Amino acid sequence: MPVRQTLSKPDIQLSYLEWNQGQEPLLLLHGLADHALVWSSLGDDLASDYHIIAPDMRGHGESSKPERDYSFESAIADLEALMDSLGWSSAHIVAHSWTGKLAVIWARLHPQRLRSMVLIDPIFIWKIPSFLKVTFPFLYQFLSFLKGMGPFASYEEAEQQARQLNQFQGWSGLQQQVFQAGIEQKPDGSWGSKFTIAARDGIFEEVMQVPGFTIPIQIPTLFVQPEKGLNRKDWQLQPYKTYLKNLRICQVPGNHWAFLTQPEAFNQTVKTFLQEHRG
Repeated sequence: MPVRQTLSKPDIQLSYLEWNQGQEPLLLLHGLADHALVWSSLGDDLASDYHIIAPDMRGHGESSKPERDYSFESAIADLEALMDSLGWSSAHIVAHSWTGKLAVIWARLHPQRLRSMVLIDPIFIWKIPSFLKVTFPFLYQFLSFLKGMGPFASYEEAEQQARQLNQFQGWSGLQQQVFQAGIEQKPDGSWGSKFTIAARDGIFEEVMQVPGFTIPIQIPTLFVQPEKGLNRKDWQLQPYKTYLKNLRICQVPGNHWAFLTQPEAFNQTVKTFLQEHRG
């Protein structure tokens, strides 16, 4: 079982889960509106061989939720401070959705910190035209993972909504734990996600303004392509094939949250890749 830890930085408190059995450094980075517990199954599977850290990214879970500063640079600085506190010069990175783009930017800026990358169905790899910003409020209403933000009148109403979401298809014990750990009762008595509107807006703004790829990247990379994920077309994969010079693409069953909906096949895929690139 992982242990909940906290890193105190001058600007925020960063909460994280730690599996401290193996030696090889491994960082597990969740997507937008999620939190570290989504990696429970993968972390348990890999724990004997890796020293694993799964942070709640700023604005998420148990970490601090500032009103501003959700830049990629700040998120990367959080992760490097976390690595430095552990004495890690570099680590393997597993990143989902929005943090898949973060990992690519990190690999471009500070390639020495990344031993390998596993990108799970990443989103918005290109810079998004600024005129599309007006569509964001419309998007917020339809993106599955944001429908769970609330507010809800009761816990029961929140759970009823969660059961309809793609990441909770099957409603396994793990999925129930993830849901319960990501929700809280607000001061006014309503229920809602621990993920904040300020974080949602700040991260979307950053994703829109910052391109993922600008130069070739040599770091060994696995692109995990769920059968029912967001990246199903050749044109979506083309930028990864162009810029990632040491790339493997592997399909897995499940949707955008394959690690929650089909964890066994997903875990084995990641485990096989990481074993090939262990130090």
